[in-house]
Amino acid sequence: MADSMGFHPDPEVRTRDLAIGCIGAGMIMAECHLAAYRQAGFPVAAIASRTRANAAKVAERWGIGKVHDTPQALIEDPAIEILDIAFPPDQQPDLIRHALKQPHIKGILAQKPLSLTLAEAIALRDEAKAAGKVLSVNQNMRYDQSMRVLKEILDRGDLGTPVFAQIDMHAIPHWQTFLEGYDRLTLANMSVHHLDVLRFLFGDPDEIFTTTRKDPRTRFEHTDGITLSTLKFPSGLLALSLEDVWSGPRQEGYRDDQYIGWRVEGTDGVAKGTIGWPTGTASTLTYASTRTTGGEWVTPSWDTMWFPHAFIGVMEQLQHAVKTGTPPALTVADNVKTVALIEAGYRSMAENRPVKLSEIPV
Repeated sequence: MADSMGFHPDPEVRTRDLAIGCIGAGMIMAECHLAAYRQAGFPVAAIASRTRANAAKVAERWGIGKVHDTPQALIEDPAIEILDIAFPPDQQPDLIRHALKQPHIKGILAQKPLSLTLAEAIALRDEAKAAGKVLSVNQNMRYDQSMRVLKEILDRGDLGTPVFAQIDMHAIPHWQTFLEGYDRLTLANMSVHHLDVLRFLFGDPDEIFTTTRKDPRTRFEHTDGITLSTLKFPSGLLALSLEDVWSGPRQEGYRDDQYIGWRVEGTDGVAKGTIGWPTGTASTLTYASTRTTGGEWVTPSWDTMWFPHAFIGVMEQLQHAVKTGTPPALTVADNVKTVALIEAGYRSMAENRPVKLSEIPV
């Protein structure tokens, strides 16, 4: 539905009748996926997690009629048509592969990162194609309202030729405690949002240069703590992506200033805004264009938020793809290119140089 300025911050719900089975009972499932699905009227048939008791609590909260003892048992339930996975990425590939063997599973929504290595992401892409299943990846920042409106502004040419873009994150993903077991930390698990949305907005870059430092505020070993990536695009566009995900002191009584901000400059205008997730508010966007606003700043607005409302669009695009036999908006083939960009970033860190995407075959 369009807003008063003709933008579409949230997608239309076209399809909502395929039975969903949810794997995972953590924050992202309990607070985002299921909240969005209830609002959109998506049917959730069953849930499972590593611990049945946790799944049962979430099922009671959201009125889910069936709780399975294990994720494998849910996958084998013939009533499930769409599998929705919200599980750590090291455990996700095995669940996807089990689902690809089930004749009743028509579509799979995987979390990002799809896997912890590019080789396995490519393998999952190819195995899903061979099985004739629709595999989609939950790159939900593409459905953040400010990113959707920004994409419309860019596609209309309001800003002219994009010259510079930046995403700047200082916020703590407090629910992702499983990251403590990984050597690859920030780039694969948090920068993935920003690198993917830069691809969504501007296409594929030619090269990436990523630098990092260990973050002394963490309490576990890791390689990439604070990361800064510079992307160069074929058009000449330069983009920066900064992730500081253990931002500021974390002691009780410290009043933090967590935020995610972004800015895009073009030859004929500028757009800037915030991602509202860290503060539990709606994302924002304001822009000025010599082409369409007379150089004045204008501010579209909406009532929805990235968390949880973006998850409506992510599930809807998969539901609609399965129902109509058309490709989803978030294809696994496209997501492999995001995984390749992450892999190039890690190579850049290791070798302290810009890495061409042509060096990373997909």
